[in-house]
Amino acid sequence: MEILRTPDERFENLPDYAFQPHYAELKSGLRLHYIDEGPRDARPVVMMHGEPSWSYLYRHMIPPVADGGYRVIAPDLIGFGKSDKPAALQDYSYDAHVGWMLEWFDSLDLTGVVLFCQDWGGLIGLRLVAARPERFSAVVAGNTMLPTGQGTPSEAFLQWQQFSQTVPEFPTGKILQGATVRELSEAEVAAYDAPYPNEVYKAGARIFPALVPTAEDNPGAADNRQAWTVLSQWEKPFVTCFSDQDPVTKGGDAIFQKRVPGTKDQPHRVIKGGGHFLQEDKPDELAALILDVASKL
Repeated sequence: MEILRTPDERFENLPDYAFQPHYAELKSGLRLHYIDEGPRDARPVVMMHGEPSWSYLYRHMIPPVADGGYRVIAPDLIGFGKSDKPAALQDYSYDAHVGWMLEWFDSLDLTGVVLFCQDWGGLIGLRLVAARPERFSAVVAGNTMLPTGQGTPSEAFLQWQQFSQTVPEFPTGKILQGATVRELSEAEVAAYDAPYPNEVYKAGARIFPALVPTAEDNPGAADNRQAWTVLSQWEKPFVTCFSDQDPVTKGGDAIFQKRVPGTKDQPHRVIKGGGHFLQEDKPDELAALILDVASKL
């Protein structure tokens, strides 16, 4: 497996991103980057990003949650951000991503975790919850899903999937802007392009949409059905915060509220004025929600 590592100078002087880097070496030889802010002995809040973003997405949410007395951990998925990037499309699979993140999660030996997950951060993060339910105390899920290949994907998702696999140059920064309500600055757009010096580095970002199980026999579909078995018995707090302007995950909150018993009597909300990347549009509201949920544990 050819492994690419983005030069550190690509990440210099990014706006609002002055966090100390932390790294974990995986058994595969891959190096995984994560942010680790706040008291080390405090309750952990793990923030997991999706496609094609990285931990930069959480730059405005990490400080207020850490200042609230929590240990905030935000990893970069393999293929994204400051983490290593296998160069070949076939190096990536749903199972591989879950395995990499589970190895990293276990290495930290965390307990009492509050998970915030969005997009693929949920497709992977909720698998971690299902695999290690005793390690988690609460889940806050926004604009995400855990597909099993049953039902029909939204037209918006199918269009996105086709675009991702056929566009000659995968425009990461422009994708973030296109799915965010507020206008990102040129420097912010550039920050989302920073992990990728050229197209070779984008294999993970490009292949991700094709890894979503859209049929019952797709890789990951059966494992997700098993994960739903765990979530269908999950009675700890599970809070949804889906935005009002995301056609890709619209209606996903209702599915979680119907199937996860821990959603009962929780402070679910619709994030008004939020796009798919609601962390860019409403970071203060999301941070406040996390603090509210964590304070009641």
